[in-house]
Amino acid sequence: MTTELLRIAGLNAWYGESHILHGVDLSVSEGEVVTLLGRNGAGRTTTMRAIVGLTGKRTGSIQVAGQETIKLASHHIARLGVGYCPEERGIFASLSAQENLMLPPAVARGGMSVEEIYAMFPNLQERAGSPGTRLSGGEQQMLAVARILRTGARLLLLDEISEGLAPVIVQKLAEMILTLKAKGYTIVLVEQNFRFAAPLADRFYIMEHGRIVRQFKQAELEQNTGLLQQYLGV
Repeated sequence: MTTELLRIAGLNAWYGESHILHGVDLSVSEGEVVTLLGRNGAGRTTTMRAIVGLTGKRTGSIQVAGQETIKLASHHIARLGVGYCPEERGIFASLSAQENLMLPPAVARGGMSVEEIYAMFPNLQERAGSPGTRLSGGEQQMLAVARILRTGARLLLLDEISEGLAPVIVQKLAEMILTLKAKGYTIVLVEQNFRFAAPLADRFYIMEHGRIVRQFKQAELEQNTGLLQQYLGV
């Protein structure tokens, strides 16, 4: 039996007066990799931000490991073991790579040690003393993910981590996701790069206009190529 780690039901979210999410329903089981697909503006990033309490008004239900979080502040949600890696990465220019890595506090038990992180990301160990903005785009992305692994988060929300990176770096990120999955992490991906996400995900949700319009499993990927062409143009 799989354990449901994240359940979203009837989620609505706003930025100011703008109503972005319209009754989103989805679930993610422990140890799964799930990808949210859709065109820009479909509501995928807003869904991620709503999970961690970074939108404005939210209504509906968001349960993490069975605990209702819709009224919780972001720092309380983080302490349930939720880590969010935003598209903009948030690397501090004035801090070295290692200082960036050590900046967030531990929020839950079981975070990776610095030694484990450097074993997974040897480039970061080599660049430990370099200012954050001297790192390549790929190294900055690895640092952004590594930073949340140290906190003890087990539910990882990764937003467009392959965006603008060279194919060799994208391949390393794919290997990283498979390694984390093997270690029992649960991962929700937002990706424009369908070719990156396709072999990694156990299940796919397609979003359009702030709603989930379809979902299917990895085994059903081939039979849904027409659907993907319709919604994504891939």
